Amino acid sequence: MYQYASIDQQLIEQRVQQFAGQTRRFLAGELSEDDFRVLRLQNGLYIQRHAPMLRVAIPYGMLRSEQLRKLAYIARTYDRGYGHFSTRQNIQFNWPKLEDVPTILGELATVQMHAIQTSGNCIRNTTTDHFAGIAPDEHVNPLVWCEIIRQWSTFHPEFAFLPRKFKIAVSGADHDRAAVGVHDIGLQATQKDGQIGFKVWIGGGLGRTPIVGKLINPFLPWQHLLTYLQAALRVYNLHGRRDNKYKARIKILVKELTPEVFAEQVHEEWLRIKDGPNQVTQAELDEIASRFTWPAYDPAAADEPADFSAEAATHSRFARWLRTNVHPHRQAGYAAVTLSLKATGTPPGDITADQMDAVAQLADDYALGELRVSHEQNLILADVRRSRLFELWQKLEALKLATPNIGLITNIIACPGGDFCALANAVSIPVAEAIQRRFDDLDYQFEIGELDLNISGCINACGHHHVGHIGILGVDKAGEEWYQVTIGGRQSEPAHALAAQQPADDTIASARADGAAIGKIIGRSFARAEIPDVLEKMIQTYLALRDSEAERFIDVVDRLGPEPFKVAVYGDKAATPAAETRTAPATA
Repeated sequence: MYQYASIDQQLIEQRVQQFAGQTRRFLAGELSEDDFRVLRLQNGLYIQRHAPMLRVAIPYGMLRSEQLRKLAYIARTYDRGYGHFSTRQNIQFNWPKLEDVPTILGELATVQMHAIQTSGNCIRNTTTDHFAGIAPDEHVNPLVWCEIIRQWSTFHPEFAFLPRKFKIAVSGADHDRAAVGVHDIGLQATQKDGQIGFKVWIGGGLGRTPIVGKLINPFLPWQHLLTYLQAALRVYNLHGRRDNKYKARIKILVKELTPEVFAEQVHEEWLRIKDGPNQVTQAELDEIASRFTWPAYDPAAADEPADFSAEAATHSRFARWLRTNVHPHRQAGYAAVTLSLKATGTPPGDITADQMDAVAQLADDYALGELRVSHEQNLILADVRRSRLFELWQKLEALKLATPNIGLITNIIACPGGDFCALANAVSIPVAEAIQRRFDDLDYQFEIGELDLNISGCINACGHHHVGHIGILGVDKAGEEWYQVTIGGRQSEPAHALAAQQPADDTIASARADGAAIGKIIGRSFARAEIPDVLEKMIQTYLALRDSEAERFIDVVDRLGPEPFKVAVYGDKAATPAAETRTAPATA
């Protein structure tokens, strides 16, 4: 876990005092709404449908137990007793009072936390793999590189007002677990001739125009990471649209220039600055790494008994939890454990203040005092002794945080939707709950197998519906809520499939970001009450068509295309969006 230097602490404390003054001036009528909007967005404060929403930064998803306790205190004292973890590995509070926000930011500063650059047209929180630093297949530990990017990008004067918001993701392994292909810039660690570097994917993103990023540089030596990022952002800052926010993202620029021309312009700019002061040295890399508190693993853990066959035979939920929620660790005798925030009846990503306090204690007792937030809206205890897994499971089960559904259909990714967000066309949370209840039976979930289901309440795609194996998008039709369904999306591909997909020459034109793909719309939209039945028909079609239990839903879609699923849902005359017919909405 990164420990602040004195300058880090001074910076966030000064920002708290600055925003406190700005808020007082706004409440006193000395600042207009337009003037205050820019200032509040720079501090993570939105005005939502019912109340302000404060988005707190959790850099690259890392938390200490004391920080989670502080978040619990804030939820209990200044909100309604819960928080919402987002797909950007941050936490959102949906009900703070505007006049309390400076106080909340002051509380956060006491535990080295803030809300800086969690909104606005700047470089947002850099995300990474939630198994960063412990995954057995990593080339580099991406946590250090995320921190280098964080320090470089925070308050960067040249990139504080970009044409549009900007998101970076870093993967330390060949198997991408950070969705690098659908970010403005995705960085994937690799090796060439024994040297460490990064593949640089640029121009990915979801929203109104979903696009998988292009491989702009197949191998960037690690020393030049910041200079190359600077060059790419300069090209974007120079040419990016500022007259139309729908065409302002870097993905539109890359597409319009063509990836080849964009790459050439970035290369030309990079050649001018590559040997400048932003070149990363080994000494600087070591200095950043030294500011992390790395776990002190006990080598004796490798010899501790961890055979739970008797417990698994007695407790079926524990047996399933071992299969879905426990993950490999590079250190012998240890495992990573996912705490599911997707229990049936719970909004995906939500956690109560009491649960936060309990998880903080579990982090102290079982995981060396640290935990992670995943972009799939779950929590991870990354350093658990395998010998203590049954003991930990029992405590998680009591907290309703041991649902064995990671990778399964009820592990739903969803934005807050129309229940909170002023931009949403439709609600997301009630749809997620209806799906959870329809597929709540664990036997059925395990029969279905691996399936990513994502829900967004509007085209901004905060629920990443485009990259779900099944995606659901809320749309507005004449003031009514309807839902569009896509299939065939993915944020990445399992490691065993990469060799067959990735071209040997890594050319810009042909390379694909670790198998990332955008889902395709199956046809006309549906009323809310129809969605569980629609999913049921698609799932039954998949189960009937798969070659074996090993063939996933996404594999069948790849093999047969969307047509069998269209027929199952619409009948022989599968409707298309262009020729859709509207029926009266059913009640939920």
